[in-house]
Amino acid sequence: MPALDPTVRHLYVHVPFCPTICPYCDFHVLTRRAGLVERYLERLEEESAWLAGAYAVDLDTVYIGGGTPSFLRDAELTGLVESVRRHLGWGRAENTLEINPGTVSPARAALWRDLGFDRASVGVQSLDNATLKFLGRQHDARQAREAVTTLVGAGFRVSGDLITAVPGQPLEADIRGLVELGVGHVSAYTLTVEPGTEFARRGVTVEEEDERRGFEETEACLTALGFSRYEISNYARPGQESRHNLAYWEGRTYLGLGPGAAGHYPAAPGEAALTLRRTNPHLHDWLVGGQGEAEAVLPEDYVTDALFMGLRLRAGLDLADLSRRSGVDVRTRYAAPIAANVARGLLALEGDRLRATPGGWWVLNRVVTDFLEAERPACPD
Repeated sequence: MPALDPTVRHLYVHVPFCPTICPYCDFHVLTRRAGLVERYLERLEEESAWLAGAYAVDLDTVYIGGGTPSFLRDAELTGLVESVRRHLGWGRAENTLEINPGTVSPARAALWRDLGFDRASVGVQSLDNATLKFLGRQHDARQAREAVTTLVGAGFRVSGDLITAVPGQPLEADIRGLVELGVGHVSAYTLTVEPGTEFARRGVTVEEEDERRGFEETEACLTALGFSRYEISNYARPGQESRHNLAYWEGRTYLGLGPGAAGHYPAAPGEAALTLRRTNPHLHDWLVGGQGEAEAVLPEDYVTDALFMGLRLRAGLDLADLSRRSGVDVRTRYAAPIAANVARGLLALEGDRLRATPGGWWVLNRVVTDFLEAERPACPD
């Protein structure tokens, strides 16, 4: 029988409010209006109570993201945290707050620590003013440096976000400057132009050559500075990995709280599905009680999801453990795509551990497609 943990140990809370909408952003975000945050907090209290009654919850990590959670006023963020604690508890291992550099002050950093946050994910994006202007960011390089310095001084484990493949960006200077400020973790994401964004309307494009150069230069620079690339886009000093995000990549279940939040939940005993995935509706539907449609994840779907996420990790994933969790004999069921991609040099198999090679990371979508193809029945002759 599958051996999934029936207790949910991770919580994501989505705060959709931002002071402005960045031209590359395709998340569910909006600017605040009179009364909207108050209604959001009231509904968040209701949903927290519902989740507490629907699932066994014993939290290891909490991640409050957005949007810009630090854009909430002090009393609003305090109320949000109190709602979560009242119904769902708080993370024993890690509690992260996403922070915009323009919202940081020593007094606010002290408040966030008092509320129980120990990790700060800061949307630096660049330490170059021209790059920040192109990206439509409202903070400048000085504010970004001061914000990181303040948060490190307040005792946070600090992660800095960077965007790469931006035309004219001094990437190495960005990386070195961020590391010199004292961060223990860096998330480096290639600029992506999604349909419906301002960049898409302007016709902004990202060249594959620039994308690959950023991909390779980021690793070379951060590795030389003592960071390890533990996931395709994430680097950390020893012990500074994001425990919350590791839960996603390792296929664990987690609660999604707030408008647009995604959750991965245990299925009820006796159901054919192994887990359920649900993405909450956007704010206005969510405010009136909408929950979004649940997608049943059958054992085979769980395996392909776990392969896609687990192969993002440098360590890869343990196929024997995945077989225990899913009830699927993974090595036998997927012997052909494993063998084919090992032969191509895109995957490596050492005992029960399967991982992507650096070349496999670059074409990971293609690798996972081979596993999805193995799920499809052969056409009759």
